[in-house]
Amino acid sequence: MSPAPDELAIVPARESDVPLILEFIRRLAEYERLSDEVTATEALLRDALFGARPVAKAVLAYWDAEPAGFALYFLSFSTFIGRPGIYLEDLFVLPPFRGKGIGKALLSHLARLAKQRDYGRVEWAVLDWNQPAIDFYRQLDARPMQDWTVFRLSGGALDRAGS
Repeated sequence: MSPAPDELAIVPARESDVPLILEFIRRLAEYERLSDEVTATEALLRDALFGARPVAKAVLAYWDAEPAGFALYFLSFSTFIGRPGIYLEDLFVLPPFRGKGIGKALLSHLARLAKQRDYGRVEWAVLDWNQPAIDFYRQLDARPMQDWTVFRLSGGALDRAGS
């Protein structure tokens, strides 16, 4: 059965969706001007999402049965509140589908999941220059964590720190 016109569906990703997820990741990286940093492969994503020990999950948004966007997330944990949370790694809606409430629906889906599981929060990072995303998140009453700076160890720095 096909969805009605202008129907939005958000569904958990299946293993067969890995190529689509990777395409969304590449499109997001292009938008964020970070395409050169994408080294993910279908095999890596398949293992991370559906392997013996999955470490992340994804949901897909379809508009009129057309792939429109995705959210990829994993569990975090807050020692301060003593409960897990959801860390939203990626949220992306293809340009032709923006303005239809899909991004809000994806975030609402994760918020409901967090509430159902008694998690303490949903959080994510956004690039400082991405004002459309910042405005969108503020409309949802999300608040920036002004006193926090994200740090990262990767590549050679990770190798040195781990030796």
